Amino acid sequence: MKDTKVIELEEVTIRFSGDSGDGMQLTGTLFSDATALFGNDISTFPDYPSEIRAPQGTVGGVSGFQVQFGHKEINTPGDDAHVLIAMNPAAVKANARFIRPGGTIIYDVDSFNQKNLDKAKFTTNDPFGELKLEDFTKIPVPITSLTRECLKDFGMDNKSVLRSKNMFALGLICWMFDRPMDYIENFITTKFAKKPVVVESNLKVLHSGYNYGMNMQHMTPRYLVDAAAIEKGTYRNINGNQATAWGFLAAAEKAGLNLFLGSYPITPATDVLTTLAARRDLGVKTFQAEDEIAGICTALGAAFAGDLAVTSTSGPGLALKSEAIGLAVMAELPLVVVNVQRGGPSTGLPTKTEQSDLLQALYGRNGESPVVVLAASTPSDCFYYAYLSCKIALERMVPVILLTDGFLGNGSEPWRIPSMAELPAITPRIAKDSSKFKAYKRDEDILARDWAFPGMDGFQHRIGGLEKNEEGTVNHDPENHQRNCEIREAKVQKVVDMLPELEVFGDEDGGDVLVVSWGGTYGHTVSAVREMRKDGKNVSLAHFNFIKPLPANTREVFSKFKTIVVCELNLGQFAAYLRDQVPGFEYRQVNKLKGLPFTVTELKENVEKLLEE
Repeated sequence: MKDTKVIELEEVTIRFSGDSGDGMQLTGTLFSDATALFGNDISTFPDYPSEIRAPQGTVGGVSGFQVQFGHKEINTPGDDAHVLIAMNPAAVKANARFIRPGGTIIYDVDSFNQKNLDKAKFTTNDPFGELKLEDFTKIPVPITSLTRECLKDFGMDNKSVLRSKNMFALGLICWMFDRPMDYIENFITTKFAKKPVVVESNLKVLHSGYNYGMNMQHMTPRYLVDAAAIEKGTYRNINGNQATAWGFLAAAEKAGLNLFLGSYPITPATDVLTTLAARRDLGVKTFQAEDEIAGICTALGAAFAGDLAVTSTSGPGLALKSEAIGLAVMAELPLVVVNVQRGGPSTGLPTKTEQSDLLQALYGRNGESPVVVLAASTPSDCFYYAYLSCKIALERMVPVILLTDGFLGNGSEPWRIPSMAELPAITPRIAKDSSKFKAYKRDEDILARDWAFPGMDGFQHRIGGLEKNEEGTVNHDPENHQRNCEIREAKVQKVVDMLPELEVFGDEDGGDVLVVSWGGTYGHTVSAVREMRKDGKNVSLAHFNFIKPLPANTREVFSKFKTIVVCELNLGQFAAYLRDQVPGFEYRQVNKLKGLPFTVTELKENVEKLLEE
């Protein structure tokens, strides 16, 4: 049968959606991995409900996974989906606003019964009319009944059969987008190697979905998206939490130290812990503590003992760790704290993204307690900033807080795996001459003390949370405390000589509007600025990864632009920080606090309003 409709696109956005138990995260991940192996650039956005298992069929229980891929550079998971795969009415209701006009909705028609319509709180028997989706292409597919028919001879119970229906949807989408299924087949075969029935049933349903698309070409359009032109190298699809963990592994190897992670499981940071716990073969020591305080205190003990020490957490956990971070500041031990930000306050929106822990990272401790603060921009560069955080901590004897977020931690993109030779050297400040050793004697240029740990003969010293003098003796002298507080702050500021200067995407010589962003908003802000510049708008971007200290040329860059617009997923924390640290400019703000990343469209609308003014 000849294709009746082939749509060629530069990039495509797909959103998989269904109940938490429908396997949408796995479906989206497998499709994304297959797409990355095909050669497309991709960006993904898993969207989980916060309840472990909300009532089945309700809007609150909908789980989604969005992926954008194309044959050009992809920086975001896309604003709105070209194609929505909906496993029930609630999935359509939850995602109606995320489908672009004229988009395609593929839905499991078997699930659109009165019971499920009632659960999703539809008031009529026409959910698409009720949601004003009449102008969209709607493709009803009997996914549930076809899955049952496919597996009728397997002797499986109904619950086990329905677990496989996500494979039918995956096979259909692979046909629509001409994705090779070798990787998916290998994944299923490997993952369920000890359960032959599961392997055989999932593979059969997968191919049935693919064949359904092939046989129903008059209903299902095909999309053609060519492979992207990318730098040669060995690539893998990686999410931000994996990349962060691997950055720590690389730093430990480069520094010649053992890696220790003391942590407590917390969404969305737990994958950093589980990824490192699986690498005992690389000498990693992980400790799952009974609470956040114990997690960081064990890491501090490891730092004192001479390990590369890391602790991981998310928003509420960072608050609990604050006292021990202050101890690391006073003891001047190298420690890296990863905070995968989420919606707050309190438990807030644990599965949603936000950037509202910035001021907590900068100031959330008692006393004058300065630390270095970095923020990663993309899932893959979490590797680089985790690595750099370790380098700064070990070479400058200072705690470092690395800010990622739920969008980065769970999102994924292709990553070119670097060789160890490409990574910068890490030289820990390990004390060498015991005859000249004083615990708090400092390098005059960088103000860092030397690192001596148990087992080093002749380097015994006192350590703890009380203020000390250069000799390491407890000292309550007012002048000594003032001097040491100033030194600890100056030591953090001197890290600026390890950082690159702030770069401008756009007009380096200045212009009308400078969009300023930081951390995980990079993909959306750079995409918005790129599109506005194509439209002839005089807009540029300065994106920050280094928060404390700020890049040395920050004021110089800002002074070249008429208007500065700070875009962030909070109510203005970075804008407030810039007003304090780089005064003299009028900072305009674009803020969002919905548990969702920016969209390119809303950023363009807000910045263009300012241009009109």
